[in-house]
Amino acid sequence: MATPEEIVRKSFKAYETKDRAAIETVIADVFHFTSPLDNGIDRKTYFERCWPNSEPLERFDIVRMITDDQVFVTYEAHTKDGRRFRNSEVFTVRGLKIVEVEVYFGWSIPHEAPPGAFKKAT
Repeated sequence: MATPEEIVRKSFKAYETKDRAAIETVIADVFHFTSPLDNGIDRKTYFERCWPNSEPLERFDIVRMITDDQVFVTYEAHTKDGRRFRNSEVFTVRGLKIVEVEVYFGWSIPHEAPPGAFKKAT
């Protein structure tokens, strides 16, 4: 039986390889997704709205993965055009399925603010 970490890694690999069939095997029918732009959208809406975002993505470098009753992941995403950004996600896994994901957007890499300083809010 796969661990929650293995299930989460499989979802990231599916994004890298553009393998929708693979990610569908780990996303539960009762799945919900929340981000700064999405408030608890269901599985169908997630695939319509979010799966197309796999296209420009090339790979994910996992910075940290912490497991308790949920899996917390911080990653650096690399796009095909050379951009990079960092996000964190909290995955709830029950059995062999991801039932919920919360995404917290991070920042572009390199950071837009100089070291030791800040960028003014717009």
